[in-house]
Amino acid sequence: MKTLSIEVRPGEPRDAASISDVHRVSWLQAYGGLIPHKPLIQMVNRRDHAWWRKATRGPSTLLIVEVAGVIAGYATLGLNRARALPQEGEVYEIYLRPEYQGIGLGRILFGEAKSLLKSLGCQGLVVWCLEDSHHADSFFRTAGGRDICEGMEDFGEKNLKKIGYIWD
Repeated sequence: MKTLSIEVRPGEPRDAASISDVHRVSWLQAYGGLIPHKPLIQMVNRRDHAWWRKATRGPSTLLIVEVAGVIAGYATLGLNRARALPQEGEVYEIYLRPEYQGIGLGRILFGEAKSLLKSLGCQGLVVWCLEDSHHADSFFRTAGGRDICEGMEDFGEKNLKKIGYIWD
């Protein structure tokens, strides 16, 4: 019998190229057809390996989930940017490569992100997702999030509604 290793750890500069690849494939899969093509490609291309190398040294925290030595996903987190909300922490992003979705890795990564925010003294957290992103909506509802607010996100000439989910 073979044992499969799953590790959640901070992202490091040496992970930048793999994180960039995860970002590219997960965003194209998640937002293709929702976000207009041109702004989506611009957003994806902006976050190349050099961008992610800087992000590993930035003010927000970057966690990765690694399966048998392969970076399967990432989460970014830090202080809540929506000052009108009382929750102190925020998970800015959580994405998995499509082939690693639906097997519990997102739940593991999100749990580690929540635990890390709590250990840093953050009371409660917020996560935003596009209203029409049914996969994300289902994930955050299943994880116990309550949708309490909404906003708009501009993507070129298209405005999309986003939903804020909270955990106390």
